[in-house]
Amino acid sequence: MTRLRILTLSGSLRRDSFNTALLREAERLGVHDHFDHFDGLGRLPHFNEDEEHPAPPAVAELRRRVQEADAVLIATPEYNALIPGALKNALDWLSRPAEDGGPALLLKPVGVIGASPGPFGTVRAQLALRQVLHKMNARVVQQPEFLLFQAHQQFDDDGRLPSGTPPQQLLSALLDALGQLAAQDQR
Repeated sequence: MTRLRILTLSGSLRRDSFNTALLREAERLGVHDHFDHFDGLGRLPHFNEDEEHPAPPAVAELRRRVQEADAVLIATPEYNALIPGALKNALDWLSRPAEDGGPALLLKPVGVIGASPGPFGTVRAQLALRQVLHKMNARVVQQPEFLLFQAHQQFDDDGRLPSGTPPQQLLSALLDALGQLAAQDQR
């Protein structure tokens, strides 16, 4: 089994974010893979075509880390029925050709997950995120979909999804599907 390099992005800037906790849980479940969490969305400047060449240092770092990864796992909260502005800004930067190549997410395997304290999870945000990723020509895991609703009731006191629960099993299945998608590139 090839060890995958998975870059994780949390669309939430909040320190105690359920989405960041979800990425930590994915890392615990994906023990055979290497996870690299990019926590710099808040340091990215607003996208501006006048400033894209050369790319600002934070943008260049994000692009490099995406390019070095075999796959990307994005956890998005839902803000006003859409993805957060910081995540959209990062995707705008990643959609543009870099000095050393094309857009960083072009044909990159991507998994989409999300957690919310609400009763519908992040269904609308994930639909919007999938639309953006489709336009960027990323290869998004189609099934299974992972939406953690009422997240404040799903995590235990240690910030974990209890072992063997449906959410943990579904997250594990999504990681397997992301691994299969990335493995197609390694053949």
